[in-house]
Amino acid sequence: MELTLDRLTKQFGARIAVDRVSATLTPGVIGLLGANGAGKTTLMRMVCDVLRPTGGQILLDGRDTADMGDEYRALLGYLPQDFGYYPELTGLDFMRYMATLKGFGKRDGRERSMRLLEEVGLADDSHRKVKTYSGGMKQRLGIAQAMINDPKILVLDEPTAGLDPKERVRFRNLIASFAQDKVVILSTHIVSDVEFIASRILVMRQGSFVMDGSVEQLVAQATGRVWECHVSARQADAIAESMSAVNVRYASDGHAVVRIVADECPMKGAVAVEATLEDLYLLVFRDTAQH
Repeated sequence: MELTLDRLTKQFGARIAVDRVSATLTPGVIGLLGANGAGKTTLMRMVCDVLRPTGGQILLDGRDTADMGDEYRALLGYLPQDFGYYPELTGLDFMRYMATLKGFGKRDGRERSMRLLEEVGLADDSHRKVKTYSGGMKQRLGIAQAMINDPKILVLDEPTAGLDPKERVRFRNLIASFAQDKVVILSTHIVSDVEFIASRILVMRQGSFVMDGSVEQLVAQATGRVWECHVSARQADAIAESMSAVNVRYASDGHAVVRIVADECPMKGAVAVEATLEDLYLLVFRDTAQH
């Protein structure tokens, strides 16, 4: 299965949100990485047929998805950034409602709903009202409803926003387990969400893809451009203000280690260190305002 984005464009008035992006996506987790405002959500909404492109097209195995209509939408699973739910429904009732919308009969819908609630770790809470769920539980319910029709294309827009670190790890593992035979597009600005589970990463900036490759291929582009220096705590604060600092580690003796991304040695005493995906992210977006 191949999902092809062919010069896909979306314009709102004079503003171009997505600018002629092209890529061919195959089964596995594809991380869509970019700062807030880079165009990720607009792109996801076009892939899910919520927004119509201004230009270009989306092809599934060579067929224009605009011509496929319901046949294409039946293959989609979508967890939007602002996932809506009915607070007075129980988790199971909500899933059964979503199953009905997807065309399941009463018995099949209940069986499918219970199986998915078990897979996402909500079986024991299936009879609780959704309004009593924690943020992590609601997100797991969101992934379950996106999977109700066993989609071939699963689109997740900022799925771990608001989750604590433990919940994010669990969520990432859950997504990886679903991705064996599906095209899973995971849009995020949190590098760790995709660093360990994505087979491919697309980096989006100002509506365009600026990088495309595996984690290893992308990290290689930051090699020789990441530095650490040992300074006083006072110096560390000044450096963090004036340079592209990835992080600062303060020690109890009044000293600190500052990690900096720069095209060449940024200061005397700085030592080149091994790069990570987070370092590359800062290199790409270091001069972009974060919204």
